[in-house]
Amino acid sequence: MTNHQETIKQLIEQIGILSRKQEAFKYEIFELKNKLDQLQSSIDASDNVKKATLDQTDYVVKSEPIVSGHREWIDSNVHDEATIAQPSFQHQKNQNSKVTHNTSQKSKKLSPFRKSNLEKFIGENLLNKIGILILLIGIGIGAKYSIENELISPLTRIVLGYLSAIGLLGFGIKLKKKYESYSAVLVSGAIVILYFITFFAYSFYELIPQTLAFAMMVLFTVFTIVASLNYNRQIIAHLGLVGAYAVPFLLSNDSGRVEVLFSYIAIINIGILIIAFKKYWKPLYYSAFGLTWLIYLSWFVMDYSNDSHFMLALSFLLLFYLTFYLTFLAYKLVKKEGFAATDIVMLLMNSFIFYGLGYAILNDNAIGEDYLGLFTLVNAVIHFIVATIIYKKQLSDKKLFYLATALVLAFISIAIPVQLDGNWVTLLWTAQAALLFWLGTSKKISIYEKLSYPLIALAFISLIHDWSYNYDSYYHLEDNLITPLLNTSFLTSILFTTAIGFIVFLQRKGDFISSLKEGNTWLKIVSYAVPILFVFSLYYSFRLEIEAYWNQLFSLSELENKSISDYVVTVNDYSLRDFKIVWVINYT
Repeated sequence: MTNHQETIKQLIEQIGILSRKQEAFKYEIFELKNKLDQLQSSIDASDNVKKATLDQTDYVVKSEPIVSGHREWIDSNVHDEATIAQPSFQHQKNQNSKVTHNTSQKSKKLSPFRKSNLEKFIGENLLNKIGILILLIGIGIGAKYSIENELISPLTRIVLGYLSAIGLLGFGIKLKKKYESYSAVLVSGAIVILYFITFFAYSFYELIPQTLAFAMMVLFTVFTIVASLNYNRQIIAHLGLVGAYAVPFLLSNDSGRVEVLFSYIAIINIGILIIAFKKYWKPLYYSAFGLTWLIYLSWFVMDYSNDSHFMLALSFLLLFYLTFYLTFLAYKLVKKEGFAATDIVMLLMNSFIFYGLGYAILNDNAIGEDYLGLFTLVNAVIHFIVATIIYKKQLSDKKLFYLATALVLAFISIAIPVQLDGNWVTLLWTAQAALLFWLGTSKKISIYEKLSYPLIALAFISLIHDWSYNYDSYYHLEDNLITPLLNTSFLTSILFTTAIGFIVFLQRKGDFISSLKEGNTWLKIVSYAVPILFVFSLYYSFRLEIEAYWNQLFSLSELENKSISDYVVTVNDYSLRDFKIVWVINYT
């Protein structure tokens, strides 16, 4: 026991030493990067900066073993590690104190670089944004004061607004070569001013017509996109995006021409998403996604009319869905990007927003109501095409293929109860579950096996519903009488039981290896639940037929006796119920 404790202490000491060496490596990399920045920025600096640069260069020369003697430094560390492996506790302590001392000396030298980075952030990043904010606030206060005191006419206000924006824009472009960050902020501020000055000129003062204002804002949007590409700044692209989506609402005259609005949004989406794809700006994709569906949902809730907007709503719904779906796939396939949780959320949101809105539109229409199942299958077909292409071309991560396949199965499963009812739902879900389980276990596709289990549960719930509805109605009306063992309910029960028995057979085969981890709680649950489900469904398939037979006989034995006062008394042969109990006991 004592030996184990000593070994644990030694291992902890080794981890500590290695951690300090890792910090030393980080420091060296950080030091070299800062040295490179210092050397690059020293070209136009003053004599004092040059002197500081020479001092820093001298420091690099003194630290030359870090660069030129790097192999010797590593070799010595390897030697240290070999020594550490020996169980000499005092030697480890000496090594610890030595490394700690060296690290503390280096950390003292690190502080000037941290300070210079903080100054760089404040001077080059923070102050310029504060400056442009103050400038915009100043322009707003000045405009407000001149309007309230009527110092200048509306036309002069608009002209001065455009001049200030153009001046700010020109000044920003001129500074681009030397001060790109500050220039980008100035250009962004100028674009914001241009958008709102145009809105004021059209909406408040009616100085320009709607068509001209619309054309100007589209021009500003195009310029913003070009500027974002030129500056390689995502913030400018976001400004253009917000401005582009705001244009139709800022300039709306309540004409109700929603087709113009959605056509404009579709064009803007394509342009924005091309930029997002070209520059790999995913936040731009997220913003376009959120704004587009928010605008569509708002219109659908407040202004949608089934009589006048049916085809238009479906057309643009499909267009927006495919635009975002194809852009998402392009990110994954062309960029060879890995799969993250946010990707799953985005793809599922896009798919189910499209399906939910499409279902609502079709369900409100007398003709479309008959095509709800077909619409659900169309969703499955779209994902099936994507899954097939990914599988055949081996284009992306397997997770994308599995997700597309899961969506295919999900929409097929939804289509069954949407279009059909009764026993067909149970049968199709059962067949789907058995097929998935067989493919998952024989082809070693784990996602198929995992998807089969919830489908088995759904099929069983549907079977219980069929039993409660069908067998309850058989013996209440004479025209509902059934032939024992030769009816659709019993056939459904037997087919369900056969499929579950097939799954149990596959589970009991010697070469069966589940995709669920061995010892996993879920594996234990399904290994017991599926056989129990098989026995339960087999037992009740025949028991319900026996009960239905005797219940029908009991119902047919009904006699009506009329008394002298014409009071009707109904009498049944209750011995038939006793026979039912006896036969159920015999069967059990």
